[in-house]
Amino acid sequence: MVGGFASYVAILDYIIGAAMWTLIGRFGMAIFVSENSDFFFMRAFVKVTDPMIKAMSRLTPSFLIDRLRPLYVAWFLFMIRFYIMPALLGYDVMGMLSFPLESEIAIVIYDLGQIFN
Repeated sequence: MVGGFASYVAILDYIIGAAMWTLIGRFGMAIFVSENSDFFFMRAFVKVTDPMIKAMSRLTPSFLIDRLRPLYVAWFLFMIRFYIMPALLGYDVMGMLSFPLESEIAIVIYDLGQIFN
């Protein structure tokens, strides 16, 4: 059990959650840096997220501009995490911190805050 969730639920959520947040990171970074930049982090974001964006190309509307595609795919992964996974795997989602990945991160941040106070 990880944070009150079965291990397989947490592992699956961590993978999809990390992919979702990486796509959001790529979108955010693309606001300030060109996608074909030599900046290491942008190249890493593009290299990691391009396969996901290409895999979702059939479900992505054609009118969407290229810069919004990572955000759309991240939204799609969020919908999977919020609606499909709880229905299939049998756990409740009552808010953002109900997700295994985000709840673990929130606990770590809270613990760090307790150490420095």
